[in-house]
Amino acid sequence: MVFYLTLIFACQLAGELLKAALELPVPGPVIGMVILFVGLVIKGGIPDGLAKVGDAFLGNLSLLFVPAGVGVMLHIALIGEQALAITLALVGSTLATIAVTALVMSIFGRGRQENAEKTDG
Repeated sequence: MVFYLTLIFACQLAGELLKAALELPVPGPVIGMVILFVGLVIKGGIPDGLAKVGDAFLGNLSLLFVPAGVGVMLHIALIGEQALAITLALVGSTLATIAVTALVMSIFGRGRQENAEKTDG
């Protein structure tokens, strides 16, 4: 289990290093997640130990939101002053996410339907 935990953190570190070295606009942990994903695709699956570590992270995910909650409470007056802008940003980004998700699902669904028609025909 320690090996897989180290592997996750090593991928995150590699992502941070790549971000800094190449001055990429993407967060280091996201790059690390892509590195881990590519490694898992090459391996052809998720090892049981890595799955257990991932499940443990997900089981305790709520603990990771405690610092963010403290930050929100610390700056509640500022949030109140900017409530309209924050609300518009949240609604706009949610609508954009829904639209992009629908578009991607439409594109992938169309390709799937065409493949099904080819195999049936």
